[in-house]
Amino acid sequence: MPQVMEFKLPDLGEGLTEAEIVRWLVAVGDVVAIDQPVVEVETAKAMVEVPCPYGGVVTARFGEEGTELPVGAPLITVAVGASSLPAEAPAAQAAEAEGAGNVPRPLIGYGEDHSRPARRRRVRPVTAAVWAPAVTAPVAPVAPAVPVAAPAPSGPVPVISPLVRKLAKDGGVDLRALTGSGPDGLILRADVEAALAALRAPEPAPAAAAAAAATTAAAQGERIPLKGLRGLVADKLSRSRREIPDATCWVDADATELMAARAAMNAVDGPKISVLALLARICTAALARYPELNSTVDLEANEIVRLPAVHLGFAAQTERGLMVPVVRDAQHRSPESLSAEFARLTELARTGKLTPADLTGGTFTLNNYGVFGVDGSTPIINHPEAAMLGVGRIVPKPWVHEGELAVRKVVQLSLTFDHRVCDGGTAGGFLRYVADCVESPAVLLRSL
Repeated sequence: MPQVMEFKLPDLGEGLTEAEIVRWLVAVGDVVAIDQPVVEVETAKAMVEVPCPYGGVVTARFGEEGTELPVGAPLITVAVGASSLPAEAPAAQAAEAEGAGNVPRPLIGYGEDHSRPARRRRVRPVTAAVWAPAVTAPVAPVAPAVPVAAPAPSGPVPVISPLVRKLAKDGGVDLRALTGSGPDGLILRADVEAALAALRAPEPAPAAAAAAAATTAAAQGERIPLKGLRGLVADKLSRSRREIPDATCWVDADATELMAARAAMNAVDGPKISVLALLARICTAALARYPELNSTVDLEANEIVRLPAVHLGFAAQTERGLMVPVVRDAQHRSPESLSAEFARLTELARTGKLTPADLTGGTFTLNNYGVFGVDGSTPIINHPEAAMLGVGRIVPKPWVHEGELAVRKVVQLSLTFDHRVCDGGTAGGFLRYVADCVESPAVLLRSL
């Protein structure tokens, strides 16, 4: 007789207490192997696939797509044992489901090497005669989405973003019926939103009724749930403002020589180096001279904790909102390595594939808001860090250079810091050193 094992939503790390079911990857009656992803969930920090530690037959699912579940709530039940598998199941799959491998094991991607890609296995449906749960009723299947256009063509759907898939599913848009506007017909978020707008177009109504409906809607306003990533950001920023007595200082710097040095470095063969990578390298050198700013405050112990490694966060704007991926051990990385890591994490953020580990553990943040076309800002510190360096746009401006007025490439640098960990003299020294390295990259070379 097979044993029915209940798999609960695991702790996804870093204090996350709930997750939203985005997409089920298995159905009731499917055969699953050990560590096979069974559901795709979205937390406040990342979109992740959750693997099941049991092998066998899925007997029940808990929660519809779009439902939020707390950590520890049941996800699925699995009938473990070879007798629960269909006769045509491969022998190797039956052995895996029946053997010692069904002892719960650490989930892939949580507490292990996050570089391993999640495995997808082809599942085989099982007839009702194979296994029928006696107590728990399975979730009813979701009704198919209504297509936007004519009959959907067959073949793979050209869409890679899970957020686009979820947006389409929630709105009842059949992705197979869309023609993407991206490269090679890739379906983008704008394509789905245009389909939704067409789907939701109101029927013609009398002018008076339409005007009354518009007035009512305007008076009530739009309500947006403060949850998920937006809710997490709100909580984090509010806590930062409550707990951290912050102060900001800023300085304008002539970045002409820095930009010239970058152009010279990129003129030779090899990996290209970004401006952000050069600024990051300057930051790690500055933190080595001013370690007070690479620290945190332990309120319970009433102590300042200076941290030995620089885990550098950088702000990245995505479709899901503002995210801060973290580059581990940035103090040991070259500009080339920093450029590569920034590019890798930015791509993961763009496609919604960052893990909670990619977004936590930072000790200092670099915020390049110049990409938005602004010169300055007073950012809120990324709690529980002690400081954040902000970088504005680099633009030609009049500047006194070697005693004469000239047009130079100027950038505004701002440092917001926790006044508990240091005084203004330390913060000013840090910012002045960063500005000196921007104005004369040779200063950085002399300090290495």
